[in-house]
Amino acid sequence: MLNFRKDRPRGVVDTSVLVAGIAAFRDSGVQPLVPSAHLLRDWIDNGTFTWLINEEIVDEYKAILARRGVRSSLIGAAINLIRSQAEETPDRAGGNISPDPGDEPFCICAETGNADFIVTLNPRDFPHHKLRAHVISPSDPIPTTARKRPRTSS
Repeated sequence: MLNFRKDRPRGVVDTSVLVAGIAAFRDSGVQPLVPSAHLLRDWIDNGTFTWLINEEIVDEYKAILARRGVRSSLIGAAINLIRSQAEETPDRAGGNISPDPGDEPFCICAETGNADFIVTLNPRDFPHHKLRAHVISPSDPIPTTARKRPRTSS
């Protein structure tokens, strides 16, 4: 089960990754070859990172999974697992980080939670130049430190 190390990388999981991972598990019944499913399985089995959430993110997870036809019992089990193991960050008003307003809660969570990474299948919605977190795909190695914030001119 999950390994609770204080030195684990901190990350935000975009809904696209959660949906792809759950769909792969649901459709295969065995260890799938989908990077999103591998990322989720490694988190469950090895506690590879600290999953960061806020209420807006959890609400989106539930809504999108339901819209994709995932059984409510599976949604409940997934959300309960995430809530029990994740670290919750405070909700905060938007900072106009993402070009997609729907992804703003993920950017805010990454910033307030001092995330090392955001994992997504839609990297263009997470502008590198506005985030300290690395923006990675599920097949990328998990970064162990955040990026240095670019200097802004005064």
